[in-house]
Amino acid sequence: QVQLVESGGGLVQAGGSLRLSCAASGFAFSRYAMSWHRQAPGKERELVATITAAGGSTNYANSVKGRFTISRDNAKNAVYLQINSLKPEDTAVYYCSTLIVFKNYWGQGTQVTVSS
Repeated sequence: QVQLVESGGGLVQAGGSLRLSCAASGFAFSRYAMSWHRQAPGKERELVATITAAGGSTNYANSVKGRFTISRDNAKNAVYLQINSLKPEDTAVYYCSTLIVFKNYWGQGTQVTVSS
């Protein structure tokens, strides 16, 4: 079955960096676009970044443009999110996701906490 497992979160100071990883299994990874979302306490889940199946095109939420970079390694069935210049408002649980035949699949999430 489809499995997405995120890792790489943690507690960092404002201005710091993190690299989140998502290991995928159970589906033809290289055929599907991937996304990163986040959900802050008391807020709705929001789309942060997307990358096409081959990795040739990416899109970002305005709030993270210039600081976040999504990438993927289809040989390793993995997608990454490089987060730079972290701000306290980036504190959230970060999830990777994919849409397969009209169904969204989610990982369990990884917590990112940014201290000021």
